[in-house]
Amino acid sequence: MTGRREARGRRKASAWRAALLVVTLIVGVNAQGLAQPRWSEDEVRAIGAHGPWPPPATLDPSNRVSGRPAAIALGERLFNDVRLSGDGTLSCASCHQSERNWSDGRARARGRVGLDRRTPSLWNVGQGYWFGWDGAADSLWAQSLRPIIDPREMAASAGRVAALLRGEPTLSCLYRRAFGTAPGQDDEAVLVEAAKALAAFQETLVSPRTAFDDFRDALVAGDSAAAAHYPAAAQRGLKIFVGIGNCNACHFGPRFTNGEFGDVGVPFFVRPGVVDSGRMGGLAKLAASPFNRLGPYNDDKSDAGALRTRHVQRLHANFGEFRVPGLRQLGSAGPYMHNGQLATLQDVVRHYSEVDPDRLHSDGVPLVRPLALSADDQADLVAFLRSLTAEPPARAVTTPECGAG
Repeated sequence: MTGRREARGRRKASAWRAALLVVTLIVGVNAQGLAQPRWSEDEVRAIGAHGPWPPPATLDPSNRVSGRPAAIALGERLFNDVRLSGDGTLSCASCHQSERNWSDGRARARGRVGLDRRTPSLWNVGQGYWFGWDGAADSLWAQSLRPIIDPREMAASAGRVAALLRGEPTLSCLYRRAFGTAPGQDDEAVLVEAAKALAAFQETLVSPRTAFDDFRDALVAGDSAAAAHYPAAAQRGLKIFVGIGNCNACHFGPRFTNGEFGDVGVPFFVRPGVVDSGRMGGLAKLAASPFNRLGPYNDDKSDAGALRTRHVQRLHANFGEFRVPGLRQLGSAGPYMHNGQLATLQDVVRHYSEVDPDRLHSDGVPLVRPLALSADDQADLVAFLRSLTAEPPARAVTTPECGAG
């Protein structure tokens, strides 16, 4: 009797192991013993397109000091210097705080006065072409210059910035090391060069590798054991992201953004009677700017880097469109959207699950549709988005090459 019971037990255990093997082959099992999705060739290809990370370092041909250590040191000093503002109370770092993902945690930015848009994060900012929520700048140095002279933000002037660089010994020395000459007498030219140093510094703000990057690399390499360490919820969310959500139509590539603009159903009313026209207004500002890539301050004499600026068209369909942000370091970068109207990632995912098509601009090409995700699907998509965030390593303190400031 005992032998028959043992035999039945062995047969049941064997059947259970066989069933478990079938489940494993169908869906996979992760390192925590939880079911995880399997991936089609198309899905692996789509996921692989989001790396590798970090990307190779690139230089901005429109900025002749891009990548130069002395320019980076000068830019970092200027970034944290309140004397760059008109009243000596604001620096770039006042709004772009390293401990807040190079933003400020506010729904709307605040300079000398309250503004209508959220302060964007500076993570990976050096890898774009259009800058600002409306793309009014076509280089990082032009975007860096704008808030310095905007009366609503830092409210300085070319003369004030030039006088600081000529008169402050450490800044003047770093300027000479970066540009090869002392600050000249043309205030506007010195202002532009200060902005180019600021851009050189910001190009170094590359976000860290994340759990997603480890999974992506393992998946592409066919290393199922390493891939299994990625949480099952994040994998299910990623499957939604590249699948039924079609999120990677706009959030693609290693930075998870196409760098362009879209209407995603966020209201563009700022206050009663006032609207934010977004990309449409940004293109008008770009065309009128003396600092765009078609102007005299572009260091790329080949003209190749200005082709997109030369041929971009301002269309009525651009009304209410805003720049597609990158998703890296998103998990701790709230609030979200260009106007900070969504407080949490859960709110963002719910927005796309329930977006009202009637809020989309009628002349635009619809980029979003209501996804009607279940509560579990929404939680999985949030888990994936959180996996794009990691704790940044401590930044090394830049030691000025020119003595004490």
